[in-house]
Amino acid sequence: MSGVQTLNVAAGDGDQRLDRWLKRQFPHLTQGQIEKMCRKGDLRIEGGRVKSATRVEAGQSVRVPPLPDAGTKPTPEAMRISTADAKMIQSCVIYRDDHIIALNKPPGLPVQGGSKQARHVDGLAEALRFGFEDKPRLVHRLDKDTSGVLILARTREAAKGLTAAFRHRNTRKIYWAAVAGSPHPRRGTIRYGLVKAPGHGDKGEGEKMLCLHPSEVANTPSAKPATTDYAMIETAGARAAWMALIPVTGRTHQLRAHLAEIGHPIVGDGKYGGSGQENLGDGWGAQLGGDVSRKLHLHARTLKIEHPVTRAMLHLTAPLPAHMAETWQLFQWQPSDAPEDPLEDLV
Repeated sequence: MSGVQTLNVAAGDGDQRLDRWLKRQFPHLTQGQIEKMCRKGDLRIEGGRVKSATRVEAGQSVRVPPLPDAGTKPTPEAMRISTADAKMIQSCVIYRDDHIIALNKPPGLPVQGGSKQARHVDGLAEALRFGFEDKPRLVHRLDKDTSGVLILARTREAAKGLTAAFRHRNTRKIYWAAVAGSPHPRRGTIRYGLVKAPGHGDKGEGEKMLCLHPSEVANTPSAKPATTDYAMIETAGARAAWMALIPVTGRTHQLRAHLAEIGHPIVGDGKYGGSGQENLGDGWGAQLGGDVSRKLHLHARTLKIEHPVTRAMLHLTAPLPAHMAETWQLFQWQPSDAPEDPLEDLV
């Protein structure tokens, strides 16, 4: 066990996430250990509390608490990835060059590890080196149960460019979802603000986002404005609808909370839509019953982004996961019939 250390961020190491920077200094640290140090306030920048996603800048001092010795406990990344897992994550690759890798992330696979998550994209990225010295690094996230386009950087230069693009919203992300009921109007914008409601237990289990009227955001501590554009592509009568969703802002659980708030939760979203199947006048339940899967029907279908090195415009598309493809087939919805960008005129 080491003692307390104070490290300075080197000139070439600025403008990156704290957890990424820390893992470069101490490769044996797990994501769960870093998250715990942040929660307890043991890990600090310039004396202030931080989150794992806090960005470090050149010249800053970072207080690092006593750390377990390297080798006392193998990290998930250091453990051997099974042949099956390596093949699985490699089969998810939908684009690759010398700078970036894009995956079609499967539903149910977390992007990063936590106290109860030993198998995740960040760890499995060890199988995505493809001859490079370092594994590719994350530059954005998807929820565990959301599938679709997830981009990783193979170099620090690419990571810096991609991170800046996501931070400054120089991207075009279109999600596909099946929602309960048939929203009206068929196209629109949802502008409810979001604030985190505390969960239960010492680790905040059960946290969720609550919607607020836009007029209440400024006067509600920790609330943030949130905007979602949507367009209906097809319906199954009044039972369900195929929606294109564009998160103009990128808040936690934004799409799920917004669709539930307007009475049309995403199919399979028990957290925000409840488990009922009936419309009792106060919104639809999130389950459709019958042959429709109870898994979350939310998929990051396309991502349009400028390549961080070549500056060419990339348009990445991810096929639907199996459970959503089955729902589309059940309702006779054809992915090939959908416009490339149903909300292009709003750009």
